[in-house]
Amino acid sequence: MHLQPPVDKHPAKILVIDLGGTQVKILATGETDVRKAPSGRSMTALQMVEVVRELAQGWDYEAVSLGYAGQVGPEGPRVDNGNLGPGWVGFDFAAAFGAPVKVINDAAMQAIGSYAGGRMLFIGLGTGVGSALVTQRSVLPLELGELRIRRKSTLNDYLGRAGLKRLGLRKWREAVADAVSFLKPAFLADYVMIGGGNAKELKEPPPWSRLGSNLCAFRGGYRLWGLELTPTLTPDGRQEESPAADREWRMV
Repeated sequence: MHLQPPVDKHPAKILVIDLGGTQVKILATGETDVRKAPSGRSMTALQMVEVVRELAQGWDYEAVSLGYAGQVGPEGPRVDNGNLGPGWVGFDFAAAFGAPVKVINDAAMQAIGSYAGGRMLFIGLGTGVGSALVTQRSVLPLELGELRIRRKSTLNDYLGRAGLKRLGLRKWREAVADAVSFLKPAFLADYVMIGGGNAKELKEPPPWSRLGSNLCAFRGGYRLWGLELTPTLTPDGRQEESPAADREWRMV
């Protein structure tokens, strides 16, 4: 019987993809300049791979971390993102890239890269609202954007890109501050980390919150390969789930 070699849990060079509703951004181990391209409603999974492979020309990498703007399960995206094209669920990312791939919710990836100890609630402000809770070195992806704050309105409607355009900058900032004020105690968070592309639109962080950097998403993508029990999709169709060497982190 032919045994396949084990997947390297700590590849030396990782390509990190931060996929949002308006842009796809990439960075690889050892590189300093982020490369990016538009995404949007016409971008399918296959088109994303083609765009990323074109952007990454000249870079060496042996594994891929993909931060996907939507719900993610052990086999990748669970639902298509309405701000992107179709075809994400069931897509074979590992075969398309020809390398092992870890797929994680984009907000969770940025939360991993932003974490500075304690119990942290992460809120990502972009096309929609991303969220995750990090506590005791465990990561819990959330969907706080789906919370209804009025009968027909959700946090996505107020804090997402459409909400910023509709409310205007001043009222949008107030809405962000209100959200922090009720979400922090609800999750018993020590602090709220605010990231995402629109975090830069805040004049200053609301009380008990901090502003993160979009570069934290790439740090999270690198750290992802040190998390325990995070599934790895492989080009031969296997799914490697063995714990990584760093057992201090785990995904819940």
